[in-house]
Amino acid sequence: MSDNLVLDLLRAIRSDIADLREDVREVRDRMTAVELGLAAVRRELAHLAEADAHMSARMDRLTDRVERIERRLDLTT
Repeated sequence: MSDNLVLDLLRAIRSDIADLREDVREVRDRMTAVELGLAAVRRELAHLAEADAHMSARMDRLTDRVERIERRLDLTT
């Protein structure tokens, strides 16, 4: 094998490695974007769960009020 052939192969390998590094960098950037999006979705879900808990508490209070009104008006069965 001649020196020029070995150098050409090494240059080709170096080029391929540079391309792979660029691909890995792009995948890493895209993965970061996905992770940020997932974090945003998790925050939104937490917010919705909190809102649901508030609504449940409000419904419980309204149920208690209606039951008191029914008792005062003697509407219970």
